[in-house]
Amino acid sequence: MSVVAAVLLGAMWLVFESGLLDSKVSAATGPASDQLAELAVAPAGSMTGYSREKFKHWIPQPDAGKNCNTREAVLARDGQNVEANSACEVTSGSWTSLYTGEKVAQAKGVDIDHMVPLANAWRSGANKWDDAKRRQFANDMSLPQLVAVDSSSNRSKGDQDPSTWKPTAQGQWCVYATDWITVKKSYGLSVTDAEKKALTEMLATCK
Repeated sequence: MSVVAAVLLGAMWLVFESGLLDSKVSAATGPASDQLAELAVAPAGSMTGYSREKFKHWIPQPDAGKNCNTREAVLARDGQNVEANSACEVTSGSWTSLYTGEKVAQAKGVDIDHMVPLANAWRSGANKWDDAKRRQFANDMSLPQLVAVDSSSNRSKGDQDPSTWKPTAQGQWCVYATDWITVKKSYGLSVTDAEKKALTEMLATCK
């Protein structure tokens, strides 16, 4: 094979390979992609006036048992072999963190994360809500808004969106992006350009 032919063949392969990569990135389809396309895109809003106290959380959850609050209800829902005392305090169990795949053997090592952080919600529309809606958002167990994860990854995430923070367990990117979009769609929250791009890339990992 001549040098020229080899170069041409190599160039053709690069184009072909690039096409495959592009198709993979754009191949994310389904409800989550449709919902993402419907979200309003806007710059992040101001943090003026924000306070976690404006999102009253860990409220009583009678359906989970006497004396139980939201945190304890999520611990029981997301854990394995969870046992609690009469005060609804977890005494034993184990939890597998969505963000790292790490198994946590003690409740004190588990944080209940807001999938869409309260501060992020504030910047994307929650600043206009009343107290009742913010309370609902902070304790919503009907959506994938609350998840038991290892405390280290939760604190690393902080109030960041997927453009600046993703779970280290890349096998969970599809679930993470889908859940994030579900919550934002349900509450009518906006996304930034960078956030939408990151979510699109994460959805491309869905199989």
